[in-house]
Amino acid sequence: MPELKYKRVLVKLSGEALAGDIKHGIDAETIGKICDKIKELITLGAQVAIVVGGGNFWRGKYGHQMERTTSDYMGMLATCMNGLALQDALETRGVYARLLTAIDMKEIGEPFIQRKAIKHLEKGRVVIFSCGTGHPYFTTDTAAALRAVEINAEAILVGKTIDGVYSDDPKINQNAIKYDKISYLEVLKQDLKVMDSTATALCRDNQVPLVVFGINEPDNMVKAILGENVGTIIE
Repeated sequence: MPELKYKRVLVKLSGEALAGDIKHGIDAETIGKICDKIKELITLGAQVAIVVGGGNFWRGKYGHQMERTTSDYMGMLATCMNGLALQDALETRGVYARLLTAIDMKEIGEPFIQRKAIKHLEKGRVVIFSCGTGHPYFTTDTAAALRAVEINAEAILVGKTIDGVYSDDPKINQNAIKYDKISYLEVLKQDLKVMDSTATALCRDNQVPLVVFGINEPDNMVKAILGENVGTIIE
């Protein structure tokens, strides 16, 4: 079995990553490809946690005339739907998974308890964190950074719709420069919006590296934990 660069990782997925080409809701083929690679991570001996967004069902901008707290709680519910879909797809593939919620939903998932989450990981189960931090005004980026610190993850694997971190949006600016490696401070100074500033600062303060890769090639997750050069490393 190959040696892993990162033994315990947290995978951050956007909700849109589960929608595939349909751009809304959940695309079974897309989520299947992602879960196939997560299964491969487990087979290689990695311990895997996941935080997934909810943008394929709900984004705050849709509720611009809605009170912010209400809109944020709707987003948290969307992450729970995505978490259930991931749990089901993983278990269909023979991978044990547990959904942990930051808001009490005992009929749906277990409440988040740090020691229980770590115990699940040590037993080889994939842990899916849903409902963000459980509080409005915090994004799932911040939830990913917080949970990564709490479970002592060695890295956060950030799946994006582009293949790394660029100096500008490559979809708009064809002259944007891709970084192979960049510091947390430069990400904050240049306002590169890889993750929100709170999440980036939390990772910097706790020395949790970020590996940013293109989710359209899920095999990048496997390459990342093996230490191969994929996407961009922020450290």
